[in-house]
Amino acid sequence: MNILITGGAGFIGSALIRYLINETEHCILNIDKLTYAGNLESLASVSANPRYRFARADIGDRAAVEKWLNDFQPDAVMHLAAESHVDRSISGPAAFIETNIVGTYQLLEAVRAYWQGLLENRRHDFRFHHISTDEVYGDLHGSDDLFTETTPYAPSSPYSASKASSDHLVRAWHRTYGLPILITNCSNNYGPCHFPEKLIPLIILNALAGKPLPIYGSGEQVRDWLYVEDHARALYCVLTQAQAGETYNIGGHNEQKNIEVVQAVCALLEELAPEKPQGVARYADLITHVADRPGHDVRYAIDAAKIQRDLGWTPQESFESGLRKTVQWYLDNQTWVAHVKSGEYRQCQNGNTVAE
Repeated sequence: MNILITGGAGFIGSALIRYLINETEHCILNIDKLTYAGNLESLASVSANPRYRFARADIGDRAAVEKWLNDFQPDAVMHLAAESHVDRSISGPAAFIETNIVGTYQLLEAVRAYWQGLLENRRHDFRFHHISTDEVYGDLHGSDDLFTETTPYAPSSPYSASKASSDHLVRAWHRTYGLPILITNCSNNYGPCHFPEKLIPLIILNALAGKPLPIYGSGEQVRDWLYVEDHARALYCVLTQAQAGETYNIGGHNEQKNIEVVQAVCALLEELAPEKPQGVARYADLITHVADRPGHDVRYAIDAAKIQRDLGWTPQESFESGLRKTVQWYLDNQTWVAHVKSGEYRQCQNGNTVAE
């Protein structure tokens, strides 16, 4: 297949592209605006592959998207381009409305026009796969409750509200226009190439620098952690096996309290990076509790039984094995880390329009 991926320079998108190039024979076009969270260095291992192309474009620019659709002739579109950081959505929601809602609308309209022009057999097989989040469901207060594919939407933050809006748009384009869509809602991802504003990479890098390890409130918030390479496998599984119109929740079966995650990272660093910054006796001594953020969800937990039952997918990594791989990756990839910290990764991307 030819697969067009939006947001492929981001954390999950780059993991998906690495998987598709390394494990399949499909051809990939990566469309990415290259905002602060887009990093082409995360795709360095596959960028020279003849089955990979990159186009710097904004999904909100319908003319640009239409150009690449007509040029590349995809058999599927996997839509990952999104603003995704909750804290940023609280301080500046406008970008989330523009990208996640308006951008998704513009993309849907460009894809609908392209899809309607396909020959009947290609039109039947085409898929628009929208990648979303479990945060659209709000949070869970009971210790045994789980999000299912039929859980009512109750988003808490501007970020999750914008993603919920985009989910509704995608379903509406399926029902109204017949566009063959798929939606997946995933739990918290972690793994290599994660931008260091998110919890796990932030804790790893702050600890190695001897900086405080900030924990919101008591740190009792519970998240279901999904290793990003397991997520990439799940996305491909849904794309190639699921029936049009279906929704699947993707979770890691790994519920952890935030404080437990931070403590686990500290324990791994004691083993893997025993030479600490000056003045630090134990990494865990750097843990610092800070004021909780507004509207902070208490617990997320995914029921991933449907994707296991229908498509045979289960995560390969436990939280312990995935976290060890993640910590080791950051220790082994200091150039990537240094370029993100300094902003050099963005300088390298300026002017980059197409790479084949």
